[in-house]
Amino acid sequence: MKKLFKSKRDDENALIQNLIDGDPVAFEHVVAEYHNLMLSVARAIVGQSIADEVVQEAWISAIKALPKFEGRSSLKTWLIQIVSNGAKSRVRRENRYLSLDEGWEAVAADKFDHTGHRIDNVLLWEQATPEALLANEQLQVVIEHAFQALPAMQRAAMTMIDMEGFKIEEVCNILDISSSNARVLLHRARVAVHQSIEQYQDNE
Repeated sequence: MKKLFKSKRDDENALIQNLIDGDPVAFEHVVAEYHNLMLSVARAIVGQSIADEVVQEAWISAIKALPKFEGRSSLKTWLIQIVSNGAKSRVRRENRYLSLDEGWEAVAADKFDHTGHRIDNVLLWEQATPEALLANEQLQVVIEHAFQALPAMQRAAMTMIDMEGFKIEEVCNILDISSSNARVLLHRARVAVHQSIEQYQDNE
């Protein structure tokens, strides 16, 4: 009987071999572990309407490529990279955006700390706590609208770093960008969402 994987600390090599062998328990575990994250990244890049399709294509690609998986990154990072590449290819193919990588060269890399925060331009939030902000349903709509209006790569960077807890280095590998590019994308996304919150508060 194949081993049942219950946590991320289980032997990933054994898990991958079980996947290659077609073990349904291993596959169900991986889908339960990573599908929602893959869907979140796909939505950030291509939007809601075709994200499911992009993720399904990513799963198919991953299953086909598993025998060649070299383990240079974690299975999680590898899967996210596949869905990210598929989503970016889909965007380019359908010409949904003029560019996936616009504008990051405008800010020097030394303006950011290691977490992607702008050193010389700290944005001050109103005294309300994040919990209080999110408790406001109208404000949630404003934030979601601002997030969806971001360029694809800014959404992807913000999703992975601020919402999913990826490290800058992981995002660079997944999106195939430099660390300075990732920090600029993240900064611009944060500024845009923050400005939408400020505008909402000013109109209250």
